[in-house]
Amino acid sequence: MIIGTVKGTIVSTRKCSNLIGFKLLLVEPYYGNKKNIFVAADSIGAGIGELVLVTTDETTQHALDKAAPIDAYIVGIVDAPPQTGK
Repeated sequence: MIIGTVKGTIVSTRKCSNLIGFKLLLVEPYYGNKKNIFVAADSIGAGIGELVLVTTDETTQHALDKAAPIDAYIVGIVDAPPQTGK
């Protein structure tokens, strides 16, 4: 799983019918290289600027209620940033 910040949205006028009902959001990882922004599907209502929890790879399909070509899926909105041990 990845913690990241929603930076924007993707607008698609045409898409696979299995993607209908999902918002596509740009997510910047909270840790690591900030240039590795990726697209994640969302159905829980995350918005720009929110900190989110994203599942990736083969575990993504377990979080979906229907088959869809998604490899990153927002599964939670984080209330507070993680505490570092500093």
